[in-house]
Amino acid sequence: MTTPPPPADRLETPTHPLPRRSPRLTPADEPLPHLTPQPDGLAAERHALILRLGLPTEAHPDYDAFARDMAAETGFLYGFVNPFFADRQRFIGLHQPPAGSGYPIIGRTMSLSDGWCPEVVVRRRALPLHDVYASPRFAGNAVVDAIGIQSYFGAPLIHDSGIVLGTVCVTDLHKRPLSDARSLLDIVSEYAQRVMRHITDGSGR
Repeated sequence: MTTPPPPADRLETPTHPLPRRSPRLTPADEPLPHLTPQPDGLAAERHALILRLGLPTEAHPDYDAFARDMAAETGFLYGFVNPFFADRQRFIGLHQPPAGSGYPIIGRTMSLSDGWCPEVVVRRRALPLHDVYASPRFAGNAVVDAIGIQSYFGAPLIHDSGIVLGTVCVTDLHKRPLSDARSLLDIVSEYAQRVMRHITDGSGR
């Protein structure tokens, strides 16, 4: 008998010790700055633009492929393409370990306030967290508490109008060296540009 997947927003805990990986990345040139978020006053405009662009509200193979390739290139367990709809963050692109691997399995939606992507949306800049516990501000997070995410790199999806549609990001259960942060951030930022080109040319509808 197979076990059905968990419902959206429910996170399973690992069932065995998790392996460590060492991504082959170029060391950073300098430490990354700490940024201060600003209030997000564009939620209604963002939602209207998302609808006008025809973004899917559920899983889409094109965006799953972006998430998979981004996770593979960074060496992270999880990859996301994550537009912010009026009610939820919706992972129209998602890569994660297969069911039964012992790793946490993540649903396709999340509260608008959970995780680190809301920080990326309001500040309109990428957020590199090579070790989420290195900053008390970012360590206190429902995602940390639920499944133990220790590293996060996210970049905004910025439309030509200036509105941030959401993010692309990768997360992992192990922290990364600070020396890898710059190259990881560059990879994720490049995927944000690729996804935005895909959205605006109408291919991912």
